[in-house]
Amino acid sequence: MLVPAKKLLIPARAKNYAVPAFNVNNLEVLKAVMSAAEKMRSPVILQTSEGAIDYAGIEYLSAMIRVAAAGKIPVVMHLDHGKELRYVKMALAHGYSSVMMDGSALPYRKNVAITKTVVRLAHAKGVSVEAEIGALAGIEDFVSVEEKDAKLTNPDEAARFAEKTGCDSLAIAIGTSHGAFKFKGKTHLDIARLKRIAGLVKLPLVLHGASGVREDVKKIAESHGAKLGEARGVLDADIRAAIRNGVAKINIDTDLRLAFTAGVREAVDDLPKVIDPRKLLEPATLLMREVAMKKMKLFGSDGRVR
Repeated sequence: MLVPAKKLLIPARAKNYAVPAFNVNNLEVLKAVMSAAEKMRSPVILQTSEGAIDYAGIEYLSAMIRVAAAGKIPVVMHLDHGKELRYVKMALAHGYSSVMMDGSALPYRKNVAITKTVVRLAHAKGVSVEAEIGALAGIEDFVSVEEKDAKLTNPDEAARFAEKTGCDSLAIAIGTSHGAFKFKGKTHLDIARLKRIAGLVKLPLVLHGASGVREDVKKIAESHGAKLGEARGVLDADIRAAIRNGVAKINIDTDLRLAFTAGVREAVDDLPKVIDPRKLLEPATLLMREVAMKKMKLFGSDGRVR
């Protein structure tokens, strides 16, 4: 069942859980996530970045997600990090139920202006809008912000931005980072800043760059040749604290990429005579499913679908 994001995120914030938002690039990722959602009875957001759209084609991605959403699990088809208006319009034309306008790299007034435009276009179609204020360090698809330029979200500015734009959810920067190599030294998030933001902004808040970089998955990949020694993620304790303080949507991409990489590397090493791509990709699909299920448990979204 395809639904607008705000239908899932408003109750999530009210009841102190978070809806997992998984980036999907191909059939295996999509099937792994949906299998997890069905098993855990969890609502889910299936999101595609501009990079995923360029890689797979929006026609393929939107068609697959519509098939995945044909059951009883509430599903959001979401455009992640729409930095160009043409991608937003493309998503709206292909039936997305939620779009993100990421103007976080723009000056404040330009971010407000472009976000208001997207809100007008999207709301006319009953589509939810996620916006972002503050910038994250790290690299993920076309999102790249040097650490020296990364800035945490100002609570007062966030409140003004939410009021001026009319967006439905707001992505904030409280110390997370895109990619697998997130941190050097201290990894804790700025929960005190989050509390101030949540006190001023009553919209569902969104956390990007929040993958955990599981050590067990990392070890599987490394045992089969991957070089991931410095990869580090967000602590589960920080995720729980963020959810208690207003975060209702959490994006997960890196953890699925690591699971996919670990599964493929293991299969290629363990099955040297196999040339069937379905068999070679099966371990990766199963590992991604297990990772997604654990995220749903951590976020408290499991069992929310009756």
